[in-house]
Amino acid sequence: MSNYDDFKAGKIYNPDDPQIHAEKAQNQLLNYEYNQTRPDEEEKRQELLRKMLPEIGQGTKIHAPFNSNWGGMHLHLGDNVYINFGLSMVDDADIYIGSFTMLGPNVSLITTNHLIAPELRKKKRYQYILPIHIEENCWLGANVTVLPGVTIGENSVIGAGSVVTHDIPANVVAVGVPCKVLREINEDDRKYYHKGMSFNPEDLH
Repeated sequence: MSNYDDFKAGKIYNPDDPQIHAEKAQNQLLNYEYNQTRPDEEEKRQELLRKMLPEIGQGTKIHAPFNSNWGGMHLHLGDNVYINFGLSMVDDADIYIGSFTMLGPNVSLITTNHLIAPELRKKKRYQYILPIHIEENCWLGANVTVLPGVTIGENSVIGAGSVVTHDIPANVVAVGVPCKVLREINEDDRKYYHKGMSFNPEDLH
């Protein structure tokens, strides 16, 4: 197998590969073009996203700027995904984000990892990639970082500033560095929205 084949297969590879660089650079051009669009050019943005991404659902929105190693080539988005300003992706592997998920400002999704042994980083910077899965209806707060190979279960909330190093189950609130489950989502979350401040879901517009 070639180095490029190793990369595609998720094995250890050398990132300084002409074929990898050429493919990556081509996709980054569309990413650059997207980040130059005006806020009122939503139709143009959606057209560019359809060119950049292998999958994008209805009603999905990405605020510019966002930065991507591969120009979104490995980003799969469901319906009604909302991504706030400043998304950064080291997206050498696939990233899957389910429908109705929201990402706060300055979220980082990292699919690439380098080897610990220093002699294997010194000259060729050997690395490997693992996909990220964020399931439906999740909310990631501002400045969350998700590391390679992580799955976040449906409906879960990741607190601002967290670093997600391991899988997070469905239907929980998780926070911290490293991110850990704080509690399950419960009936109080349908009655209170902030430190004892109550609401009635039936009154929401």
